[in-house]
Amino acid sequence: MNHTLVALVEDKPGVLNRVASLFRRRAFNIESLTVGHTDRKGISRMTVVVTSSETDAERVTSHLHKLINVIAVTDLAEAPAVMRDLAMIKVTALPTRRSEIMQLVDVFRARIVDVANDSLIIEITGNEEKIESFVDVLRPFGILEMVRTGIVAMARGSSLIPGSNGNGNGNGNGNGNGGH
Repeated sequence: MNHTLVALVEDKPGVLNRVASLFRRRAFNIESLTVGHTDRKGISRMTVVVTSSETDAERVTSHLHKLINVIAVTDLAEAPAVMRDLAMIKVTALPTRRSEIMQLVDVFRARIVDVANDSLIIEITGNEEKIESFVDVLRPFGILEMVRTGIVAMARGSSLIPGSNGNGNGNGNGNGNGGH
């Protein structure tokens, strides 16, 4: 089962390495890892997707809570959540086939972000299945290059990851030192 773990961490050097090392030591394969700034200065948000049993996911979540610089961790596996991935795909687009590609872009609600004489760069956002389907229909045209961001996720509704709203209700990192 896929588990989407969301961690709020202090934006400091070495935090990503410590988190990745924790997964490596426990022999977890990270399917997707994204890190970005939040609306709070000095706080970043990590979204890590791993395939594991419920017990293993609980164990790794517990270990994440103990890491210095980790403020809060939530597993979104059972929560209703919105998950998105972004891809940019450079595809061969000779003038004779360009309109066909543009129709596919419209069908998949993607957008063309760059046009060259013999290629297009297309941006698409959605769930993994949508992006994989789009890649499959573009393959016959000739994919020249592709990059994906990895999954980003948020719980639906008004629920928050503890510590994410800046009101001081976060409980530190679980090791008694408040994450410092």
